Order: sequence, then structure tokens, then C-alpha cells
Amino acid sequence: MSEDLKKMYKTIMDDHFTPQLEVSFVDGDKRQTLFYEKVSWVIEGVNKGLRYGENPGQEAALYRLVNGNLVLGDARTITPGKYLVSDIELLQSGKHPGKTNLTDADNALNILRYFTDTPCAVIVKHNNPCGAARAKSLEQAYHKAYMADRVAAFGGCIALNKAVDTATARAIADQYAEVVVAPEFEDGVIDILGARKNLRVIRINNIDKLQGFIGERVIDFKTLMDGGMVAQWSFVPQTLSEKDFILASTEYKGKTFTIDREPTKEEYEDMLFGWLVESGITSNSVIYVKDNVTVGIGTGEQDRVGVAEIAVDKAYRKLADRYSFEKYGISFAGLTDMDKKARIENDVKKVKGGLIGSAMVSDAFFPFRDGVDVGLAQGVKAVVQPGGSLNDYQSVEACNENNATMVYTGQRSFKH
Repeated sequence: MSEDLKKMYKTIMDDHFTPQLEVSFVDGDKRQTLFYEKVSWVIEGVNKGLRYGENPGQEAALYRLVNGNLVLGDARTITPGKYLVSDIELLQSGKHPGKTNLTDADNALNILRYFTDTPCAVIVKHNNPCGAARAKSLEQAYHKAYMADRVAAFGGCIALNKAVDTATARAIADQYAEVVVAPEFEDGVIDILGARKNLRVIRINNIDKLQGFIGERVIDFKTLMDGGMVAQWSFVPQTLSEKDFILASTEYKGKTFTIDREPTKEEYEDMLFGWLVESGITSNSVIYVKDNVTVGIGTGEQDRVGVAEIAVDKAYRKLADRYSFEKYGISFAGLTDMDKKARIENDVKKVKGGLIGSAMVSDAFFPFRDGVDVGLAQGVKAVVQPGGSLNDYQSVEACNENNATMVYTGQRSFKH
């Protein structure tokens, strides 16, 4: 039985999806049609499409937009031929990509497009970032993103915005990842990454044009269980620079409540980095960022207080694992010496999981101050939220009581 289960993941499905796909939007005699063609790759002389869908046994196909233009109101879809994930170049496939590999890569690039100048690494697992970081070198950015959540990064998708050099490649080859996506790979790097035979090494030919995808819209489709469909415009963040933030201020019962302290340059930097990373995280979500690195990421929860607490808990646990791995070369969970574990836990508590001085980012407003209080209790000094709650005054008061600053984006960032 055990071997049968293992074989399930090695199965390559011959899908029954058609070579072409057309999607039409019809208004009376006016028809706008988008034309797609199915994508496949020649691997060891065999033409192969997607390995399988979200699970073995689910057929799947990747389609590339090749023609058509959709205009709805004042917005229009992305131009056909402007490809990223739908036109990947497999430099090493091992096991060729499945649906989750491509959607992880796509969401990693969805975040990475906002960070094109400074070396940046985003590691995505199950369509959510488990670590994101900016640094002076690509190796540093990758290391910081990886150590932000080393456990979750296992088997993840690594997206990098610069050419992969030898030092970065060696760091990646020391870990287990499913996918590496980058604009280029320097000489000798593929040989280093080749130590991981099943690693999908993908060059995105247009990744150097990632910034050109900022503000671009596509149509998101969600098919319902009865065959129905929901279509929506994709999300476009409006806050792209520090000047786009709004210093928190609100009125309540005739009284104006305004944040006392403006953010510092470093706080603005972390808040902007966190807000743009937030655009690729499943809602409800709250994340913490410090020094251009994610410290704790809470995703997909039903209540905002709960997700703020989960992100705190993750920050503590991930820092404990990092300390254990750096000092003893073993995970915190695998550490059996109780004295060593106690010392690590004490060290983590001293710095409050690395949250002291961090920025707290929420994809929707805080309905009450209890959510903000969770972060403030851990030493958070900057808060980002859309604003718009009737009780925003509570959050303003909470920040002022703790000498913390807060800004609004004026835009919710839900992602379901």
C-alpha cells in the first residue's frame, strides 16, 4: 500500500483538455473573445503538459493568451503575448511542473514585481509567501527569506529578481525546493542546482520587464461547484510609494483622533514592503515586517484578532527554530536537550520573537482595537491598515498610547 501511495505522486496524466480555448464576453451583438492555446514542453523527447492539477488524479492544463482584447468600462486586459508564467523556459525539469508549481511561481512573481531594483527573494508555499526579504545581495535576500520560515520553505517555490550567482545557487542547493524562478542563471549555476535532480529550474524570459506588470489587470475566474462562474478584475494596489500612505486620522462623535507620531524613514520602508507583500497573501491576513524581512505571516483566518495572534505565534516559533538551527544545526522540534531548548525559548522571549520595532500590516481594517493591541503588546511601532472602520479611533488611541504610528492605505487587499 505504501509503495502504491508513493507511485501516485509520480503519475503523469494525459489530460483531455482541448488544444485551444475561447472565452467570449457578449453584450447584444457585441462580442469580445479571448483566444488561448494549451502550453506543453518537450521533455526527453516527449511532449508534456501539466503533470497534474492540485492533487494527483486531477487533470489540468495551462493555457496561454494568444489573441483578443477585452475592454470593460475604463479597464482593459493585459496584452496578448506579454508572457511570464504561461511561457516558461524549463532549464531543468526533473519532474515537470504541476498546477501548484505554476500557481506558486505566479503568486511569487505577483509579489516580486514591486521589487525590481534591490535584490529580493520571495519563497511561496501553497500559494502564500512563507518568507520575503530584500537585501544588498541576492544571497543575503535569499538567506533572510529562507530563515524567516525555514520549515515552511521546505518544498517551496523560490522566486528571485536578479541573475542567480554561485553563492545563491549553493545556498539553494543545500535546501529542498520544488521550483526556482529567476531571470537568468550565471555560468556553472545549473550544474550546482543539478544536485537536486527533481528541482524545476525555470527561466522567465520577461522577468526583467516585471515592473511593466504593475497596474496591469487580468480577469480572475472562479468556477462554482454547480458549473457557475464568478469573474472579477484582478487586484491592483494603489499604494506604491511612501507618499501614497495616509497618516491615520478619524472622527468619532464630533471629536477628531489623529496619530501623534509620523513614521520614520525606516518604518515607511517596512510598511511599504509589507503592504506590497500583503497583496499576495490569502485573507484574512496580518503580517509583521522588520528591516525588509517578513517576521511573522498569518494567513487565511476568519477573525482579525486570531490571525494577528497566529502571526505572533509563528514569529516566536520560527525564530526559535532559526536559533536552534544556527547554533546546533538542528530544528528546534528535533532538539532533545531540554536545557538548550529552555535557553533558546528564553532568548526568543527577550526579543519578543523579533517583533520589537516591527511593522504590522493588515489587509483589511481593524473593527476594534483588540487586533492592533496584539501587535503593540509585542513591541510593534508601525501599523498599516486600509482604514474605514467606525472604530478607527480606538486603533489610533491604542497606537498613541504606545508611541506607535499608523497609516491608512484607503484600499482593502483581500485575496480569496
